[in-house]
Amino acid sequence: MVRHPTTPAATTPADPGRTPLTSLGGVGPALADTLGKLGLRTVQDLWFHLPLRYEDRTRVVPIADLRPGDRAQVEGTVDFIERGFRFRPQLKVILGDASGGALLLRFFHFRKAQMEQLAKGTRLLCFGEVRQGPQGLEIVHPQYQRIEPDEPVVVDERLTPVYPTTEGLGPRRLAGVVARALAHLPTDDRLELIPESAGLPTGLSSLRDALLYVHRPPPEVDLRELGEGRHPAQQRLAFEELLTQHLTLRRMRAAVKKRKAPALKSAGALHDRLLAALPFALTGAQARVSQEVARDLARAHPMLRLVQGDVGSGKTVVAALAAVAAVESGYQVALMAPTELLAEQHLRNFRAWLEPLGLKVEWLAGKVQGKARKSALGHAADGTAHIVVGTHALMQEGVAFARLGLVIVDEQHRFGVHQRLALRDKGAEGELIPHQLVLTATPIPRTLAMSAYADLDVSSIDELPPGRTPVQTVAISNERRYDVMERIHAACMQGRQVYWVCTLIEESEQLNAQAAEVAHAELTTGLPDLAVGLIHGRMKPKEKQAVMDAFKAGELAVLVATTVIEVGVDVPNASLMVIENSERLGLAQLHQLRGRVGRGAIASNCVLLYQTPLSRLARERLQVMRETNDGFRIAEKDLELRGPGEVLGTRQTGQLQFRIADLARDGHLMPDVQRVAEVMMRDYPDRCERLIARWVGEAARYVDA
Repeated sequence: MVRHPTTPAATTPADPGRTPLTSLGGVGPALADTLGKLGLRTVQDLWFHLPLRYEDRTRVVPIADLRPGDRAQVEGTVDFIERGFRFRPQLKVILGDASGGALLLRFFHFRKAQMEQLAKGTRLLCFGEVRQGPQGLEIVHPQYQRIEPDEPVVVDERLTPVYPTTEGLGPRRLAGVVARALAHLPTDDRLELIPESAGLPTGLSSLRDALLYVHRPPPEVDLRELGEGRHPAQQRLAFEELLTQHLTLRRMRAAVKKRKAPALKSAGALHDRLLAALPFALTGAQARVSQEVARDLARAHPMLRLVQGDVGSGKTVVAALAAVAAVESGYQVALMAPTELLAEQHLRNFRAWLEPLGLKVEWLAGKVQGKARKSALGHAADGTAHIVVGTHALMQEGVAFARLGLVIVDEQHRFGVHQRLALRDKGAEGELIPHQLVLTATPIPRTLAMSAYADLDVSSIDELPPGRTPVQTVAISNERRYDVMERIHAACMQGRQVYWVCTLIEESEQLNAQAAEVAHAELTTGLPDLAVGLIHGRMKPKEKQAVMDAFKAGELAVLVATTVIEVGVDVPNASLMVIENSERLGLAQLHQLRGRVGRGAIASNCVLLYQTPLSRLARERLQVMRETNDGFRIAEKDLELRGPGEVLGTRQTGQLQFRIADLARDGHLMPDVQRVAEVMMRDYPDRCERLIARWVGEAARYVDA
């Protein structure tokens, strides 16, 4: 029986999960700093730092039995080694075994000593992802160890967890630290915060059992179920995280609704002049959502509204009409976007629409320096800038507004909650705070929106403007990637441009950048007469911008990129998108990426490259992408399939985003989440606080802001 604590907080036994990582053996200040880069600061942070996936190193697979897409362990002898120099250095090692199979090991980064280690006749135990190469099966950059000729092969007894890691921290060292943290897991009665009387859904275990299982699964576990996040142990953790998020959002909404905001009129002369000057008529959906926003702005309480609409549905116009309402009422507007690319796109639109009406639109981003920065800050502070567009630079110290009445945030899930609140607080005037309008191009099914965005009212622009060309989508096996390269060549010869996207496979910028570098080398080799650019997360902002500008200017035919191009890139001449490992992505992210093409009048195509064999879920997701371009239908289907959605990334301080739960996959838990939340808010307020402290951590202080 889980007991409800009756002792005052001061005499409650110390929570072992809240102790710093330096309390663990072998974790000194330097390692603690490295772990801090992953948001890991306390022992319980490690309990909830779950494996990205699991590797089966409990057996050795004969090379003849390997298939593309396998992550497998093989043992064999080096039959051949060659160092090549074509376009860039690479090391090729051919491995053979008793099954008669041959496997190519390919290295793009290697040292001279490594070549000597891998001499012909050397026996190796290797692990990596098998892919179909031009000469047969290969593994790029395998993990390997040398074995003496008569030494027996030792395999692991349990599945090997692979954790999200960071530079300077090897996977094995991180796994060792997690194991030491798990030794400090308290008993159920001290760890459990959801009371029995609140009624956990049937089939879900205790929190302690769930944590131990997901970190140390037995070899006979269903790997597919674990990989898809559907195992009951994972569902137990997802339930608690969804519950915490729901409690947090309910509390935030209640706190904000108690505040006051300026009442902004919307039907003035500027509003009418803007509508008359636009080169297009509003769609019915845009007009409806604009009216919903106008009604909110006219009230003396803060608007908290999310406007969702598919890529290209016209959310920016709705935002511009709201901005004009604020300016006509004597207030300023701040528009914040997560990347300079997206922010600049908004800047271009707002200047084109609003400057002819006599409004001053100012630009403030990290790259705005010197006199231009001083001027922008001065105009924001003295009120001569009506609208300030920028990135997170808008929230920095030294940025002040004379009278901020409306905050517009694009793609909110890419910002921390504290960042949105920091911008809002720049407009605090006595009791008044600005209205908030949040835009997203990731459509959310209504049932999910009610729970996932419990602090926001939701409006949907569910109609695309006329004239957008639908994108034709095909799914092609990775074994035919060389056919795809021929298709790229043909498109570029006709003057078109192409994106080649390397999707986030590991939650590590280093490995992700390496995957993009490998694809870039392959395309440069295979398409020698085309200019191929590369952009990834480890490049400096200036480098990224230079590559992006070159692509926009048509100087590059092909752009190899990680998913940094997912939002805010607008190159109308780009009419072909290739997405590698598409089977690993959720529908929402696939749809976002596809939205980068089809932005001009040219018929556009999207190629989804996948590794075989496909799971049932992956096959259904790819089928949906082939059948429809409708973002709302895709979002509903995502929820129906409840497949793994897009990974939101490593949690950072103040970000209310998921480490474990996936809204598309775990939406079926929401009715129980809402039921348990009601009981806990009514009968166990102290446990609600402790749940929020456990999951939200340092961001908990923003919840009542």
